[in-house]
Amino acid sequence: MALTVTGLLDEARAAYLWSAQTQRDDGSWPMQTRAGVVEIGDADTNFCAYLATGVLHYVLATDDDDFAVELWPTVRAGIEFVLGCQVGRYGEIGWCANEHGGHGEALLAGCASIYHSLGCAIELAERLADRQPAWAAARRRLGTALRAHPDAFLDKQRYSMDWYYPVLGGAVRGAEAHARIAARWDEFVVPGLGIRCVADAPWATGAETCELALALDTIGDHDRAATLVDDMQHLRETDGSYWTGLVFADGKRWPEERTSWTGAAVILATDAITRGTPANGIFRDHPAAH
Repeated sequence: MALTVTGLLDEARAAYLWSAQTQRDDGSWPMQTRAGVVEIGDADTNFCAYLATGVLHYVLATDDDDFAVELWPTVRAGIEFVLGCQVGRYGEIGWCANEHGGHGEALLAGCASIYHSLGCAIELAERLADRQPAWAAARRRLGTALRAHPDAFLDKQRYSMDWYYPVLGGAVRGAEAHARIAARWDEFVVPGLGIRCVADAPWATGAETCELALALDTIGDHDRAATLVDDMQHLRETDGSYWTGLVFADGKRWPEERTSWTGAAVILATDAITRGTPANGIFRDHPAAH
């Protein structure tokens, strides 16, 4: 998605085509592959659903419906796999599927992301005249679980992602979203640095900061979204890359790595705030019906 925003369309297409080429027969992908060798064969349901978000983002940016047609079988198979893991009482989805048929516990942040990806998949289906009413029903159940049944998910409230992801993914909007953000703002936000990854650690992380900025953008809180992206620029290296985080208790960057996902989060948040590309509203405006 960040490659698309920055105009590296050939590289973005290659990444999506790689996804199509490496998808397994059941519609999933292995959780971890290194140098073409599968290291963890379990499937992460959020990962498997997220291709729908990426493909819709690419189509919105380029208006290339032919590419959507080409990737549609891959997206559809991934979504069907994920919905096969919707085994929870309230419609929640287990975070992984393993070779023994287990689905793991449901994670609130992961399911909030899947909720958004399902909406993107439904929008693609309508765009390609292949409507999927069963997907819409499954998404409604998942949305209800996210809004009304926090007990359905593994307790990870100390993580900032569980705080803002229901807003970012679109399950929570309007006054409820503003109230949710306000409730833990002081707990997670460190003025001038960004936000904590976990509430009880002095560790500000760039990707989470930019994701919160994206969540704020979805509810019209533009000024604070822009401030957050400005605040995390202390993680920027001279070559333009970004360190993952800063332990502000001792001023040390940790872990000692500059991650692609942090840089990508900066790019997506900046695009949303500046209204830069036609795909800038992928979280704010798409799917059209929340």
